[in-house]
Amino acid sequence: MKYAREPIAFNDEDLEGMTQPYDDALVVMARINGFTVKRVLVDQGSGAEVMYPDLFKGLGLKNEDLSKYDTPLVGFDGRMVVHEGQISLLVNMEGKEVMVTFIVVSSFSPYTTILGRPWIHAMGVVPSTLHVKVKFHTEHGIAMVRGRGVHGSG
Repeated sequence: MKYAREPIAFNDEDLEGMTQPYDDALVVMARINGFTVKRVLVDQGSGAEVMYPDLFKGLGLKNEDLSKYDTPLVGFDGRMVVHEGQISLLVNMEGKEVMVTFIVVSSFSPYTTILGRPWIHAMGVVPSTLHVKVKFHTEHGIAMVRGRGVHGSG
């Protein structure tokens, strides 16, 4: 018999406290390499995890910590993005931790990092931009992380 976990769902209660219509990006906090990081964009449209220079430097990382990354990276505007390399770091959300390989790019962003589909799938995250939340299974049940608008306190 296959073990069935409680389904992850969103309902109207998840909208409480939200001002609709709401169309900001899904921006959360996460612990990356042991540090609490704000302005983390959860992006279902991104096939890669991206880290920007402010966070890279803020984590005390150096270019020598990077490994080579040869695949071309295309930005939101369709142009090639200059990248410095890649680095694998632990990302922890609500006690659930996965190893994430970030591509470090040298461009400006209002976000510190982007967590894309590889992280979403590794964590089993169900994101909802409507509810501005992510939910996922942990050993203690379903965890929920409330997002913040990029212009908010997150």
